[in-house]
Amino acid sequence: IRVRLFGSLSATGVGHGTTGAVLAGLLGHRPATCPPGLLESLPALPEGERILRIGPAALVLAEGTVRRDAVQHAYPFSNTLVMELLDAHDTVLCEREYHSVGGGFIQWKGWQPEERGRPAHPYRSMAQLRARLVETGLTIHELILENEMAVTGMGRAVILDRLAAIIELMEASVRRGIEDGGPLPGTLGVHRKARVLLMRAQRLPNEVDVFLGRLNAYAFAAAEENAAGGVIVTAPTCGAAGVMPALLYAMRHDLAIGDRAVREGVLASAAVGFLAKHNAGIAGAEVGCQGEVGVASAMAAAMLAHARGNPVHVVENAAEIALEHHLGLTCDPVGGYVQIPCIERNAVGAVKAYNACLLATCEDPRHHRVTLDSVIAAMAEIGRDMNAKFKETSSGGLAVSVVEC
Repeated sequence: IRVRLFGSLSATGVGHGTTGAVLAGLLGHRPATCPPGLLESLPALPEGERILRIGPAALVLAEGTVRRDAVQHAYPFSNTLVMELLDAHDTVLCEREYHSVGGGFIQWKGWQPEERGRPAHPYRSMAQLRARLVETGLTIHELILENEMAVTGMGRAVILDRLAAIIELMEASVRRGIEDGGPLPGTLGVHRKARVLLMRAQRLPNEVDVFLGRLNAYAFAAAEENAAGGVIVTAPTCGAAGVMPALLYAMRHDLAIGDRAVREGVLASAAVGFLAKHNAGIAGAEVGCQGEVGVASAMAAAMLAHARGNPVHVVENAAEIALEHHLGLTCDPVGGYVQIPCIERNAVGAVKAYNACLLATCEDPRHHRVTLDSVIAAMAEIGRDMNAKFKETSSGGLAVSVVEC
């Protein structure tokens, strides 16, 4: 079997752990239950533990199974993966084409959207969402929940149970990241900082500095877990996996916000993620890091604003402020690793989300001029015009100006 990586999967696949992830998937592991550390240890596993069985055939999987191919290509999505089954003479017997479209969503050649129910309260923009809220008298979290029930066919209790599991996974990524230390995988020599940041933040004399220091540490913790191949939640992507969990963890452990309000805030954040994904993009390979950390920061700002009981215009303004000030942000990971500038950027995004919520809460909303819809439209335009070397290919920006050794 041969797996060919195209686009930024090829350009940054080594640093992003793509080879190990592909091999783990072929061996039957699923992202949510993959044991921590497995991706790093796969190449060293005995041959007998790296067998893919297809009928009577037993295929040995090795690092050479996964190959980097063209960065520039004609496939419809930048992040494309092609799997081939070969005979003894390297003749292709079967081929499958897959596309990673951001946030953990996968499509393939011939893909058709899954048959699902229609949303109870459809909307395509924030303006339409506000109109639905006025028409129905619902809050954002109630509308999102009713839509989820209508689309998936699941009951309220099942959806809330799954939501609770996602929230717990976010918290767990922060806890694990705080507990761990030492170097991260790869050649950059980056060491985990979350535990040290948290310890030193506790000793700061100013309460505001203590809180912001802790928030930074939480974001580092989850982002470092992602960099180490640990289990994280795409919110909306792996590269931005530290922003939402950081603020969520702070809400529960530093801001005395109860579980129900946290859950309702996460539901509200989903509306922002939906609008960004469907009207612009959330993949660094498509729109740069403005679509990853920028959208994560907007989602986190909306989560906090809604959890604190603010009306919808304040929630929208919080998300808008957070996203507006990430516009144009490039995705230029040094060496292809999700470490520099990605880990630190998650912390900046989390703090920016908190400040965006603060600004939206304290200002007079009648004088707020910029809408969330206009900023998402701007992000889409900037993403289309952004040079490919700044979209997760590690061929521009910090990726070429920072010396790796």
